[in-house]
Amino acid sequence: MTDIDAEPTVLVRTEGALGRLTLNRPKAINALDYDMIQQLGAALDAWRDDTDIDIVLIDGAGDRGMCAGGDVRALYDQIVSGQPERTAEFFRAEYALNLMISEFPKPVVAIADGITMGGGIGLAGHAAIRIVTERSRLAMPETRIGFTPDVGGTYLLGRAPGRIGEYLGLTGGTMSAADAVYAGFADHYVPSQHLDELREALGKRADPTSPSELVLLFDETPEASVLATERAWIDEVFSAETVGEIAERLSARAEASASATADTLSELSPTGLAVTLDAVREAREGTLRDALIGEYRRVMWFATQHPDLPEGIRAQLVDKDRSPKWQPATIADLTADAGSAARAFTPDVPLFD
Repeated sequence: MTDIDAEPTVLVRTEGALGRLTLNRPKAINALDYDMIQQLGAALDAWRDDTDIDIVLIDGAGDRGMCAGGDVRALYDQIVSGQPERTAEFFRAEYALNLMISEFPKPVVAIADGITMGGGIGLAGHAAIRIVTERSRLAMPETRIGFTPDVGGTYLLGRAPGRIGEYLGLTGGTMSAADAVYAGFADHYVPSQHLDELREALGKRADPTSPSELVLLFDETPEASVLATERAWIDEVFSAETVGEIAERLSARAEASASATADTLSELSPTGLAVTLDAVREAREGTLRDALIGEYRRVMWFATQHPDLPEGIRAQLVDKDRSPKWQPATIADLTADAGSAARAFTPDVPLFD
């Protein structure tokens, strides 16, 4: 429980053969903290071999979003107070939960209604059946705070069509429902007005109807994906070898959206961009576990070795002056090894025992 919500931050209950997990911090758009991660993991562990549970459903309370992400302010406090062991503990627990969802022996259905970003993608993006609505806004916005995508986000980004993954990872761009389906972050589009019916159907499922078959009863075709319409220039630009070359290609494009993208990248941490580009491309090969291990190395590098992460959080969430002082300050100042240095980092405590 928290003082803010005065009730459980994760609602755990069963409805027939359905195990339901609802993130319950609606005032904070269900932002994920360490205790919530522990509760989710404990419930999944209990249901793994429970013969009464056939399906797991993960969603969020309220109508603003499933999960706005992790507790970034707590991360800032840990970094500035010199507590890397607490940072490692949080990410180890979170990534273990992400992998657990992906490998769970029973179908996991996730409803990414509304804002679903960062840590929310770690919960919804690796489920067996991923649902979005007309209210869905999905993103991996970590570069906005001088950071890099994690929670298995690089695994998803690395498998997006063409160079969409590099584009979304570097810009932190927000996906609509149609974009999320196109980019491989979601499977089905269900209008929000039908969600309660869908939940009820999952709870009352009669064998041998599969959860996928039930979801298809409510599935509709979303509007066209903007990402799909803009993929040609995105592929051309974001196939460049380095962040500097990407910036150069953007400056040569005539599209208004390319110009806007150039402006966005110029405001973000150059180091965060370089590390993200390297991470997405490394995660294009290998498993989700491999991607999580790579992300953990990079995350702990940022938390212990580089100033841009705490500076980005300070500027956006602490002082809120929106004027971060990046090191280096510009993309042109990046060194040749800016992306690979984080990849080579060895954390004191490994991700998986």
